[in-house]
Amino acid sequence: MNNSQFERFLLDDLKKWIDRREIYAIKGPRQAGKTTLLKMLESWLTVEKKVDPKKIVSITFEDEELLEKFARDPKTYVKSFVGSDDDCWYFFIDEFQYLEKGGRILKLLYDLYPNIKFIITGSSSLELTNKTAKFLVGRVFFFNLWPVTWAEFLKIRSVQLYNVYKEKNEEVRKFIQSGQKFKVATDDIFQEDFRKLFEEYAVWGGYPAVIATSNLETKRIILKNIYNTYITEDITELLKIADHSVFKRLVAVLAAQNGNLLNYNNLATDIQSYFKEIKHYLSILEQTYIISLLTPYSKNRISELKKIPKIYFINTGLRNYILDNFNSLDSRSDAGALVENTAFSFLKFDVLDNRRICFWRTLAGAEVDFVLADEKKIVPIEVKYSNFKSAQLSRSFRSFLEKYPSKSALILTKGFIGEMEIGRSNVKFIPVWYLG
Repeated sequence: MNNSQFERFLLDDLKKWIDRREIYAIKGPRQAGKTTLLKMLESWLTVEKKVDPKKIVSITFEDEELLEKFARDPKTYVKSFVGSDDDCWYFFIDEFQYLEKGGRILKLLYDLYPNIKFIITGSSSLELTNKTAKFLVGRVFFFNLWPVTWAEFLKIRSVQLYNVYKEKNEEVRKFIQSGQKFKVATDDIFQEDFRKLFEEYAVWGGYPAVIATSNLETKRIILKNIYNTYITEDITELLKIADHSVFKRLVAVLAAQNGNLLNYNNLATDIQSYFKEIKHYLSILEQTYIISLLTPYSKNRISELKKIPKIYFINTGLRNYILDNFNSLDSRSDAGALVENTAFSFLKFDVLDNRRICFWRTLAGAEVDFVLADEKKIVPIEVKYSNFKSAQLSRSFRSFLEKYPSKSALILTKGFIGEMEIGRSNVKFIPVWYLG
């Protein structure tokens, strides 16, 4: 299986606005497929849009010699390709975050060359969003390219299952968005097929190169290389971390605490560090798409941001590499946490209507895994990857619905399908793989 065969759904969005002037900035983790996506877009431009290949320039700032030339005189560098030609040109710049003062330089080029469509990628949200965006207000469209999503993975592995999933998922989306009720057949003939693929996805994650091989040892080596590249290149060169050992210990401890509340005092003790350094490292891990910190739900947003977050990994395969555990779900003690993290990735990669993803927890310890929230409505979601015999709710979930009545609520299961009415809340029990 070749990476270039992978259909990435983001490509359709890139095609949609390609004729507009705005710069495209594509953010995402290392090895998520940004470079391959650029090649797909380039191919589409030449084949479908009939763009002269000579009018498409592709460069990468991982090439230090090229980066040095560009940084010294960006105007001359760009002009060396386009000259005084007024035709439409396309400039693809991969790993843009390595360019110092990149936002300022790109603004200058955008204003100087109205005939050039600039398309940049980066694997550091810190560099690409914060430092670039302030110079490019009104001039840039931002896109996230995550590792291969569950929907993309299904389409890669089985078009038949993808077609089944697509129908089910559309019903789930409408249920979340508007409370539109739906009936799911309790006898799902594809349940075992879905379960096997879901558990493979949960264990190995969605890096394209990992999906592209069926050899388990090769998968491990690829994840090892991604981890090592991240530590040596992103951290050492880009973010200037001096003490690698403390940083690596922090990543290892976080992998073991996946899905738990962060206890900064315990972290400081475990890795022999201090609060300010830990906060700095956590910010770096989040900005470089390794982890995501989930804040607790509260109607008071200020209060919400002050409370202790939960930790999830963006890619479960990388998390499992750090723990050196690629065992199947039925033979691992952290199966529940791993499925919960996978469900989180489903939500993270495709947040409906730009809703916030939170969790809920009381001082007494009652907790709901996820809460999708906007200004008007909330949808609680609980992950219960176990064998249900009948529809049943935890005391915590009932407590949440009593305090925050919601039209729609979801329990994500290992295959069980059912529903309950609690007050004015319709609670659906659906297989976790329908959510993606």
